[in-house]
Amino acid sequence: MDAGSTREEIVRAADRLFHEGGYDHTAFSDIAAAVGISRGNFYYHFKAKDEILAAVIARRAADTRAMLARWEAAWTDPAARIRAFIHILLAHGDSILRHGCPVGTLCQELAKLGHAAQPAAAGIFTLFRDWLARHFALLGRAADADALALHLLARTQGVATLAVAFQDEGFLRAEVALMEAWLAEQAQGDSPPCS
Repeated sequence: MDAGSTREEIVRAADRLFHEGGYDHTAFSDIAAAVGISRGNFYYHFKAKDEILAAVIARRAADTRAMLARWEAAWTDPAARIRAFIHILLAHGDSILRHGCPVGTLCQELAKLGHAAQPAAAGIFTLFRDWLARHFALLGRAADADALALHLLARTQGVATLAVAFQDEGFLRAEVALMEAWLAEQAQGDSPPCS
């Protein structure tokens, strides 16, 4: 394995382990074992855990941008694009039920730790918020597009949190259906942002 692919494997493994067990509870040795490399080889790529965290956040942000671009390429209708965002809960339902939203759980943990990387992690939510606001504006809701975006983002985070707490896939599916109905109301333009 060349240096670039080893580094990418480390970041991929760290991303998974931070989501599954938390940033604070994941050690260098856990990541090295997951990749199957020695600690010496590991330290060649990353000298500090914060360097790995920065790489994980950068990877998640890049993956988010790529996903948003795929949705824009797949659908021309802004409501269909927003629906794709809602469907993240179903597309990643198993992972969400086991570990929660990877962005939400990392942001919460870093905030509790008072970690300097928390704003960078929260930047991924900003990518979603700005993208959703743009699409609500395209739906004809420019006046309250940001409020609608923030409401939907908050609702999906709440659903993810409660789905983990209650281990209830039925709840997850029912909430997705309710969010789809809410989206249809917003597209009509006569509903308040938080109905």
